[in-house]
Amino acid sequence: MSLMGLSVNKVTHRYGERVALDAMCLDVVPRKIFGLLGPNGSGKSTLFRLISTLITLQEGDIQVFGSSIRDQRSSVRSKLGVVFQSPSLDGKLTVLENLNCQAALYGYFGKEGAKRVDEVMESMGLGERRSDRCEKLSGGLKRRVEIAKGMLHRPPLFLMDEPSTGLDPAARIDFWQCLEDLRTHHDATIVLTTHLLEEAEKCDRIAIMSEGKVVAEGEPEQLQRATGGDVLTVVSRQAERVAAYLRERYQLEPMILQNQVRVSAVDVGQWVAPTLEAMGEFIDHISVGRPSLEDVFVAKTGHKFGVEK
Repeated sequence: MSLMGLSVNKVTHRYGERVALDAMCLDVVPRKIFGLLGPNGSGKSTLFRLISTLITLQEGDIQVFGSSIRDQRSSVRSKLGVVFQSPSLDGKLTVLENLNCQAALYGYFGKEGAKRVDEVMESMGLGERRSDRCEKLSGGLKRRVEIAKGMLHRPPLFLMDEPSTGLDPAARIDFWQCLEDLRTHHDATIVLTTHLLEEAEKCDRIAIMSEGKVVAEGEPEQLQRATGGDVLTVVSRQAERVAAYLRERYQLEPMILQNQVRVSAVDVGQWVAPTLEAMGEFIDHISVGRPSLEDVFVAKTGHKFGVEK
């Protein structure tokens, strides 16, 4: 098998004249949880559909454990377990019936099919729920069944599109434990898309996407440290005036994002008191914090996370 679990090489994809992916390159090593973080319109879903062979590759190449989606689509599909954002369960069927149907689609029947279904139910903690109709399950348990379906053919790579959408906080914790179990006990490589900053922070490694490009890639904490110093955030109805003050008084390079003024630098806390004294009448809120992934996004793109140009 290839050293890389997933390799994306100079992939460009267009919808008419709109460029959804722009010469994108990406490598994912095996047995990692890799997050594709970006707002709507950044290209995440297009990349997801290309990797899962749902749409045709236009330019470049994508390889899944050494198999190219250009001319080895069947091989690629055999190596993928896919969990879509929209549920794919039949709510009127039981957990066991849903898994049996999926096993049949993979060509597993009789004793072999029953064995595989029992294995994934045990692995995902679904044994006691085998006779429950899926429409009666909680959101977190439904996600477990979705993942179990994708595990039946023992794929080395899992693709998950916004997998925690609709889950409450407790179910999200449970879901992430599932991912850790997949990686630890099944040697799975997991690539997931998300627009949730707090979810991306849990990944081993992330790629931040904007306008079809990877604008930053690395371990979340590493990316945050690389932003440099702390971040001073000033919320003001007179953002331009506050920014001008910081620029002229301290030779800083503030960035204005809607009604926020942001400055990233070492020891930015020293400017809080004098800024409040000089500009207090124009300031609604002022704070200092460590850089977040949103700050990384802002630094790389010049605009607020969730708002594409």
